[in-house]
Amino acid sequence: MEKHGKINLEYYKVFYSVCCCGGITAAAEELCISQPAVSQAVRQLEGTLGCRLFSRTSRGVKLTKEGEVLFSYVKRGIEMLYEGEEMMGRIQDLETGEIRIGASDMTLQFYLLPYLERFHEKYPRIKVNVSNGPTPETLELLHDGRIDFGIVSTPFEARPDIRSIPVREVRNIFIAGAKFKDSLAGRKLQYRELLAYPCIFLEQKTSTRRFMDQFLEKRGICLEPEFELATSDMVVQFVRRNLGIGCLMSEFADEALESGEVFALQFEEEMPLRHFCLVASEKAYMSPAAVRLYEEVSSAAGR
Repeated sequence: MEKHGKINLEYYKVFYSVCCCGGITAAAEELCISQPAVSQAVRQLEGTLGCRLFSRTSRGVKLTKEGEVLFSYVKRGIEMLYEGEEMMGRIQDLETGEIRIGASDMTLQFYLLPYLERFHEKYPRIKVNVSNGPTPETLELLHDGRIDFGIVSTPFEARPDIRSIPVREVRNIFIAGAKFKDSLAGRKLQYRELLAYPCIFLEQKTSTRRFMDQFLEKRGICLEPEFELATSDMVVQFVRRNLGIGCLMSEFADEALESGEVFALQFEEEMPLRHFCLVASEKAYMSPAAVRLYEEVSSAAGR
């Protein structure tokens, strides 16, 4: 068995062609090699296996019983290889494939979604798998090789092999409902004044909350929220009901701000901008489809 396991795969390919073409000459033409080379490959295979695979007839060659048994196996193997080659070509041509992306609700809704829409229009057969979670979870998926790339928001800490490209500026704002207008609207505030009011923040694992906490801690302020929520949409809903002052990315509050249900607080010192970033591992393999989408997103950031 060990001896048979070392048989040159090309011999099986020649054997397959002779079977399918029905003769040495036709197989040689299909394989673009000489007739003696085909005959030699068949003899080598027969010698190694220790049995005759073909018998000659007036019409060419015919499989022996042993040859028929071997062909039933070789046919499946060779055709699976050809199918594999075809599939690789389809993947390279973006006719099929899969992309695995990590993104939070915020980065997906306010940045990545238009790119996914355009990409799907161009390559409808590419499967896109989006793992939805906050920035730390996305980075963990990237470190573990479970996604091709991610869109995260600053601040974050990543390993040295993770390359990061800023793709969009974003701003955190504080908002409040009608109940707080008389005391907070129409003037420049100090952040320390927030200590006197109930607060509604995202969970500590989110980059939005971490950015706010770091900014305030540098100014000696530590806010303990009355409500910690999982999503920015819920922060807006709680603020609408006058349950406290919320902090979130500005776009999440646009509709409520336009309707007048909430208002944005103004401060003497503005909180600095932060960024959405495209992150990928320099060590991990990325599928051809993922490379194409990654390049579209990164090239747009450079314009």
